[in-house]
Amino acid sequence: MQRRIFLKSTLSLCVLAALPSCSLQYKKVQTAGAFSLSEFENDITQLRNSIVPTVFPKRDFEVKRFGALGDKLFDNTMAFKQAIEACHLAGGGRVIVPAGQFLTGPIHLKSNVNFHLADGATLFFIPEPERYLPAVLTRWEGVELMGYSPLIYAYKQENIAITGNGTIHGGADDNTWWPWKGPNKEAHWQIISDQDQKAARDQLFTDAESGVPVKDRVYAEGAYLRPPMIQTYQCKKVLIEGVTLTQSPFWLINPVLCADVIVRNVTCRSHGPNNDGCDPESCNRVLIEDCTFDTGDDCIALKSGRNADGRRINAPIQNVLVSRCKMKDGHGGLVIGSEISGGARNIYLDNCQMSSPELERAIRIKTNSVRGGLIENIYVNNVEVGQVKDAIVINFYYEEGDAGQFDPQVRNININNLRVDNASRALFIKGFERAPIVGLHLSNCHFNNVKKPHVVEHVKQLTLDDVFVGDMPLLAKDLVSL
Repeated sequence: MQRRIFLKSTLSLCVLAALPSCSLQYKKVQTAGAFSLSEFENDITQLRNSIVPTVFPKRDFEVKRFGALGDKLFDNTMAFKQAIEACHLAGGGRVIVPAGQFLTGPIHLKSNVNFHLADGATLFFIPEPERYLPAVLTRWEGVELMGYSPLIYAYKQENIAITGNGTIHGGADDNTWWPWKGPNKEAHWQIISDQDQKAARDQLFTDAESGVPVKDRVYAEGAYLRPPMIQTYQCKKVLIEGVTLTQSPFWLINPVLCADVIVRNVTCRSHGPNNDGCDPESCNRVLIEDCTFDTGDDCIALKSGRNADGRRINAPIQNVLVSRCKMKDGHGGLVIGSEISGGARNIYLDNCQMSSPELERAIRIKTNSVRGGLIENIYVNNVEVGQVKDAIVINFYYEEGDAGQFDPQVRNININNLRVDNASRALFIKGFERAPIVGLHLSNCHFNNVKKPHVVEHVKQLTLDDVFVGDMPLLAKDLVSL
């Protein structure tokens, strides 16, 4: 198959006739490829201002009043439940967990409750799967099902928060939760031969493709599908601030179908399988700022549902700002996909730092012709990368590759002022010949100590302005697919 690569070494000012305006309700049409710092700053200011914050009454409910003990021996599940219920019925306020080590089962938040972990407070979740039953409506790798309760869960609640400087320990390790992932090539956790997620995972995806009703997709006891640490489902006004998260069974922070989400000053430090840091799915108006990610999988992954289930719900991840975050270990710094069938639009990454020998990619879009999805209006500005394997990756061949009938549409990707000190590869870009990436614009980008050649396949309207690899400008002739 003949490769078609359209290259230009200076910034293109042409307007894509088929490209709609950026769909933020409060922003004007922006010419594709014409990155304007003033417009970028105006957009992110308006996005910040559009997010409706949580507000709680000045009313406190200390969990010890409800019988809680912070001795790491007593089961506080009922005490926490009673404190949350009392706070909710009173009209809201803070449920305060004081200093101590508090053992607990699942925690279900209710509207107008701020679950606050004081300095020195640590939650230890009991690593007994039966404690996370009965099954609840949840999403697992982009597919709805009835599964184990997330460790902290909220369904159709409004004005909720998890705050404070305490720590949340998910109870996962080499012997609990993590082995359900299955065989591990790094031999990082123990393998238990009869407890493996693969069979249930495959059947769940088959059910979703076959249109099995969600209520009949029961994958809890015996399915070995690990729950996320924090999942808010169809909630409005969500705040997660200050806490440190570690030893999660699965993804750490996972808002799904939520509006007005703020994740601020959170430390995600967990290196188990699929330990993504923050994965907002099909959410609108999301702010992730001043956070640190040191994770076993993607640091931040923006998602919108997998395959038929994502297309059924048809809700994009949109209007997202990631600002002043630090990414260390992880499969990717900022990632869009792979469960992206509902699409992604109006994504902003600003003033972030990334670096680790174990950071595999800095900016990554991953999809395929089974996932599909429209991904548009992505803006990256002022990102410093110390060490990374691949700096910019857009890959239409992730996992299943070109095996479906839903071509991805990726357009209007803008990356400005990206500095990379050490990268195995600067660019790994692979679209489809029949469905090329349209409008990839790099400006003021510098890649140093690059070891491998670039890969660029099927990109239409790729424009470069002040882009250097080492001391040499990156020109069209350098971007020959190998």
